[in-house]
Amino acid sequence: MATGFRNLTVYKKAFALAMDIYKISKGFPKEEQYGLTSQIRNCSRSVCACIGEAYRKRRYPAHFVSKMSDSDMENSETQVWIDFAFSCEYILRNEYEELLERSEEVGRLLNHIIENPEKYK
Repeated sequence: MATGFRNLTVYKKAFALAMDIYKISKGFPKEEQYGLTSQIRNCSRSVCACIGEAYRKRRYPAHFVSKMSDSDMENSETQVWIDFAFSCEYILRNEYEELLERSEEVGRLLNHIIENPEKYK
């Protein structure tokens, strides 16, 4: 059973998004393996990693907010790589729109935590 940070809605949504990005990026061209494919996978996973790290620091509000801000930064980077994947025609418009919508939701959840750290002690 999931405990701690794994119970956070933002973690669950970010993890599901990272896994879907992983599956979709399997279809990217081989020449993107060390470029776009690696970048989009790494930053989408980092969103989750930063949430896990932040959760352990929640008794220190400034550090907690800082790590959640790092997670938000990684989420924004994920959106940039989603833009590139679409512009390079590696994903369809509907995939692009869905991934961005889900990433935006993760961003809203992260920003709620950043603005209300006391609720997560």
